[in-house]
Amino acid sequence: MVRSMYMTEAQYASGWIIPRMTRQKNGGLVIGSRIEMNDGGRKSRMETKRKNGWIWYPGDFEIYHGMLQNFQREERGYDWPAYWKMADWRKNLRFSRTYDLKKEEDFAIYGTGVGFVEVNGEKHRLGEVITAGPGRVDITVGIGNMRALPCIYAEGETVRTDGTWNVCDFEETYQAGSSSLYTEREQDPNEVYYNKEYVNPSDIKEKNGGWLYDFGRMVNGTLELKFTGDPLTVCYGESEDEALDPQWCYYRQDGITEESRIRRRAFRFIFIPDRKECVQCRAVHEWFPIEVKAKFQSDDEEINRIWEVAKETYCLNSGLFFTDGIKRDRWIWSGDAYQSYFVNPYLFFDEEINKRTILALRGNREIHQHINSIVDYSMFWLISIADYYRMSADLGFVEQVYDKMEAMMEFLKEQRDENGFLQGRKGDWIFIDWAETLDKTGAVAAEQMLFLKCFMTMADCARLLGREYEEYVDCAADLKEKIIRYFWDEEKGAFIDSFESGRRNVTRHANLLAVLFDIADSYQTERIVSSVLLNDSIPIITTPYFKFFELDAMAKLGFLREVLERVKEYWGGMLKEGAVTFWEEYIPGQTGKERFAMYGDPYGKSLCHAWGASPIYLLGRYFLGVRPLEPGYETFEVYPKAGKENGIFRELDCMVPVKNGSVHIVYHEGLLSVTADRKGGRLRIGEEYYELLPNTTVKFRI
Repeated sequence: MVRSMYMTEAQYASGWIIPRMTRQKNGGLVIGSRIEMNDGGRKSRMETKRKNGWIWYPGDFEIYHGMLQNFQREERGYDWPAYWKMADWRKNLRFSRTYDLKKEEDFAIYGTGVGFVEVNGEKHRLGEVITAGPGRVDITVGIGNMRALPCIYAEGETVRTDGTWNVCDFEETYQAGSSSLYTEREQDPNEVYYNKEYVNPSDIKEKNGGWLYDFGRMVNGTLELKFTGDPLTVCYGESEDEALDPQWCYYRQDGITEESRIRRRAFRFIFIPDRKECVQCRAVHEWFPIEVKAKFQSDDEEINRIWEVAKETYCLNSGLFFTDGIKRDRWIWSGDAYQSYFVNPYLFFDEEINKRTILALRGNREIHQHINSIVDYSMFWLISIADYYRMSADLGFVEQVYDKMEAMMEFLKEQRDENGFLQGRKGDWIFIDWAETLDKTGAVAAEQMLFLKCFMTMADCARLLGREYEEYVDCAADLKEKIIRYFWDEEKGAFIDSFESGRRNVTRHANLLAVLFDIADSYQTERIVSSVLLNDSIPIITTPYFKFFELDAMAKLGFLREVLERVKEYWGGMLKEGAVTFWEEYIPGQTGKERFAMYGDPYGKSLCHAWGASPIYLLGRYFLGVRPLEPGYETFEVYPKAGKENGIFRELDCMVPVKNGSVHIVYHEGLLSVTADRKGGRLRIGEEYYELLPNTTVKFRI
C-alpha cells in the first residue's frame, strides 16, 4: 500500500489508491514522457459510494487538516506557519446512537485515539467484537486524541457509522460529520491519500557548471535521484531563472545522498550545480483526482489554450481545500477561495471541496480576529455561503454554519464608525488588491460594498431558514444610502475610494463591486462604464485576482467582445512569456527576472496561482451561457454566444457540468446542437426559450 502522510498540502480530492508501479525501459532515463501509477483496477472513492464511514465532530476534520495545510509553507531552508490565529479541533468526544435490532448482531467499533465502547451500560475495548440484540441497543463511544483527530468507525450489518450518529464535546451535541473520502476502515482520516505519477524531464542541458532539468510542467511532489559520488545540492524553480539562482531560489536542499528524504515541493525546473556528470532525475507528482467534468474547444486556438492552462492551474491548487499557490504560501486564503468557488461549477461541480474550504477558513464559532487577518476576507467568507447555496441548494449546510455567520456579522458590526461604515482596527489588514493607487484612508468604499453585500447575504440566508431577517434588510438599506451619499462623485461619474482623505481618488475596484452587487443604479452604472471601465486613464488592474471582478462586471453588462479581447491580452500575454500555469500577477511590459519578483523578493511571485483560473468561469458562465435559474440548478439556462446573432465563436464543442448532470454544446457550420442529460434546462436563442428534455438534442440553424 502506497500512501502519503499529510506532511504537505493536499492536492486534489480523492481516496484510497493502491498504485501499480510502472517500470521504465532499460532502467534508464526516458526524456519527455510521463508514466502514470494507476489504481491497479480498483475503483476510486468517487466510484464507490457507501453509507458507512469514519465520523467525527462536525467541522473538526476541516479545522484539523486546515491547520496542517497552513503549516506547509517552506522558504529558503525554514518553515513558516501561517501568521493568523487558528482554530483548534476537539480532543475528547462522546459518540452515541440507539438501534432497534431485529436480530442478534456482531459488530466492532474502531477509533483513532484511546477510548471505549459502551453497549447498554457495559464497557468494551475499541476494536473488540461485540454481540448485541435483538431489541434496543444504546451505544456510546468515548474517544480522545491529543495529537490528531478523534474519530470512530463501526463495522456491522446494521451498526454502522454515518451522519445519523450524535457527537458531544461535553458542551454541545450535534450530528456527526463525515466524508465520502473516508469510507473504509483501513483509511485513517488523519491522513490524506494521493495518487502518484512519474514525470520525466522534457529537457536536460548543461548550464552554469551544472545540470538544468526542465519537466515541461508544474510538478507538486518529490524527486527520485540516482547518482554516485559526492552529495548533491538541488535548487528548485517555478522559472528557469529561479532554479539557476542558488542564493535566492525558494527551495534548495544541500547534502543530498541517494538515501536522503526529499521533501514534497512545487517546481518546474531543477538545477544541480557543480556537477560534471548528469544525474538520473525524475519527479513523482502527487495528486488527488477531482474529476474534471468540463471541456472547451472552439475555433479560437488561443482561447482553447488559455482554458487548458487555467484548468491545469486550478487542478494543481485544488485538494482537500482550495489553496492559493503550490509553491510559496500553500495556505488557504479566503479571497483566493472565493474566486475558486465560482470556477468550481464550470470545471468540477464538486460541492464537497467548497464545504471543506468554507469550514476550514471559519473554524469554530468564536472569533478572535478576521479570517487570514484580512477584513475583506472575512466578508468574502460570509458572502460565499449564499453563492454556495445557489450552486447546491444545500440548505442543511446553511443551517450548519448559520450561527458562525451570525457571529461573524456581529464581529463586523462592532467595527462600525459613527457613520455606520466598516473600519479596520489595529492589526487588521484592509487588502482589497495589490494596488498602490488605492486610497485606503479611513472608511474605504470597496469595503463598504462588501459590508453591504454581507447584510444582503444574511437577510437571504435568514429567510431561507425561516429566521428573523428584517434587521438585516434595514441595515442594508441604510448602508446603501450612505455609500451613495459619501462615495458617489457626480463630477467624476464614479465611486471614490475614500472621502476622508479629500483626494477624491477613483480606481476600478469599488466601481466593479458596485456593478456586481447591484449597488449602482442604471444611471450610475452607465457613468461607471464610460468613466471607469472603458477609461484608459484609470490605472489598470495587474492581478488576475481583481481581473476576475473586472471581467465579471464587464461580461454582466454585455461587453463580451471586450472581455474576450482582454482575456487574450492578459492571460494570452502570460502564455507568450512561456507560462505553463497562470501567475499571481502579470504586468505587461516587464521583462527578464523582474517578471518573477514580488513582495521585495526576486522570486516572490507565485507562477501557479488559483486566482489565475477565472477564464474557465467567464467562458462557461457568459460565453456558453450556463447558469442556474433556481438554487441547485432546479432549473437552468443555456445561452451559447455563437452564430450570426452573437458572432463570438464559429465553432464550439464544449461540456459544462450542472448539478447531477451536464450540458453538451456543439456549434458547427451554422448548426447549434445542445443536449442536457437531466431535466430542468432551457435553451435561450435570442429572446426565445426552448425546453431541454433529458438526453434529447435540440438543434437550431443560427
